Formats: sequence, structure tokens, C-alpha cells
Amino acid sequence: MKYKYLLFDLDGTLTDPKEGITKSVQYALKYFGIDEPDLDKLTPFIGPPLKGSFMEFYGFDEAQAEEAVGKYREWFTPKGIFQNMVYEGIPQMLKALREQGKVMAVASSKPQEFVEQILEHFAIREYFSVVVGSCMDGTRVRKEEVVEEALRQLGRAADKGNVSAVPQALDVDGTVMVGDRKFDIEGGKEYGLVTVGVSFGYAGEGELERAGADYVADTVEALGKILMQ
Repeated sequence: MKYKYLLFDLDGTLTDPKEGITKSVQYALKYFGIDEPDLDKLTPFIGPPLKGSFMEFYGFDEAQAEEAVGKYREWFTPKGIFQNMVYEGIPQMLKALREQGKVMAVASSKPQEFVEQILEHFAIREYFSVVVGSCMDGTRVRKEEVVEEALRQLGRAADKGNVSAVPQALDVDGTVMVGDRKFDIEGGKEYGLVTVGVSFGYAGEGELERAGADYVADTVEALGKILMQ
């Protein structure tokens, strides 16, 4: 088996969260007196950490950005979290990968408790040995940090006698990071992983290629074929 361990991003990779995320951002911006009726303009918020996105796209300072994240969660927690859908074919792909003996993890910049709720809601939690997200206190939000923790936990699962430094705990040549944004590709490359970008998510044109993705899958079917190796 060429690829044994598979790390997946969540938003834009396993699920399409556009409605929930963009409406939550819209709600937060309105609190600051910014009216953005076009949800398509808010799709760049899908993928990267929220705080940095408010600072980058709307010029918020750090305090404003932290407050904006709090307002975002006022909408997202009761409503936006499930304004979401699993991409067609994902459950079947995950089932086939597990049956082939792959060990799978989710590595997302979304807060871990939200990730767990979404996976349970859509009945795909069972496929993942490890689920890692960011922390609600604003720590472990960079993709590299999330990937590192997922690798650490996978290393423990793979070899309980050796939970030493990442990435030595795993054979990184047999470990894949799958995601739809440059942050996913860069986070995987930080640890020497094979990287697979999915173009059916929210990357801009050429974004995944510029980030250096080893493969780019245009469909869930194509993704499955790559990961079955």
C-alpha cells in the first residue's frame, strides 16, 4: 500500500459549508456596520483561520478581529454549523478507503468541537481514527499546527510504543494531506507529506498548483483513485 495514512481538511474538502460560513461572516460584519449582501464575496473566509481573514479582508485590528470571531459564532453555533452539506460521493469514498485499510484523520482549522458535531451530524465520524481542529481559545489555528497534532495522534495510534517527535512517528512518504486551499497544501508540505488538492472546493484558479500540490483532483471520484494507491 503506497498511502497508509490520510489527513483530510473539512470545509471545502469533505463538506460544502458555503451557506453557513458566509452567513455567519455576514452577520458579524453587520455588527460592525458593514453590509455585504453578496455571499459569494465572502467565500474567501472558507478555509483559513477566521481572525486573520477579518484582518486581511476588512482591515480589522486584532481586537476587532477577535470580537468579529465572537459575533460570527453567535450565528454559526446555533444555525450556521449545519447550513452545510457533504459532497456527493464522499461517504462512499471514505467507506472504501477504510475497507482498504487506510487510517484516516481530519485536520481542520475549524474549532474541534464544531468539527466533531459536523462529522457526527453527517454520519461520517466513524471513518476517522483521529479528529483535530483548532482550539476555541484561539490557539492551534495555523494549519501547520493542526497537521502536527494530527500526525502526533496518528503516530500514537500507529505505534503506541513510539510517540516521539513528529514526523518521525510516521512514514511521511505514506502519509497524505488532502485539502482545497493553499493552507492545506502548505501545512502538509511543512512535514514532508504528499499533498492532494481538490479543485471542487474553494481555491482560486491556480492556487493549488502554485502552492505545489503533488496532485490535484477535480472530482471526488478522481480523489478516491489517487488515495487508493
